[in-house]
Amino acid sequence: MSYGNDATVRRILKETGDTWAVVGLSNNTRRAAHGVARVLQRAGKRVVPVHPKAETVLGEPGYATLADIPFPVDVVDVFVNSDLAGDIADQAVAVGAKAVWFQLDVIDEAAYQRTTDAGLDMVMDKCPAIELPLL
Repeated sequence: MSYGNDATVRRILKETGDTWAVVGLSNNTRRAAHGVARVLQRAGKRVVPVHPKAETVLGEPGYATLADIPFPVDVVDVFVNSDLAGDIADQAVAVGAKAVWFQLDVIDEAAYQRTTDAGLDMVMDKCPAIELPLL
């Protein structure tokens, strides 16, 4: 099943806004989140690290939770296990994000339904680093 059609992918990447909270982003350069965050930065996005350690990553100060971010976030990009992702999607709705992006192999159909029912765009089981060059 597809969670987020091509029009939704394009809208999130091109029109939704340039502030991306990347949940799970740390200074571990071997993690996929780090590489994807670099791609997003090169594409002109502001990457906001969200990780319990609240580390500064790629020159951007980190925050422990989405609720700790003191400015609006356009997209919440989720690099956590599927069993934790639904809570992050709910937090994204609560902080007023415009869209949620679950990375490859991050799937929670109930969270997808709740998030889209709340009026947010959502993509699941895709990677923006793969999708950006396809636009």
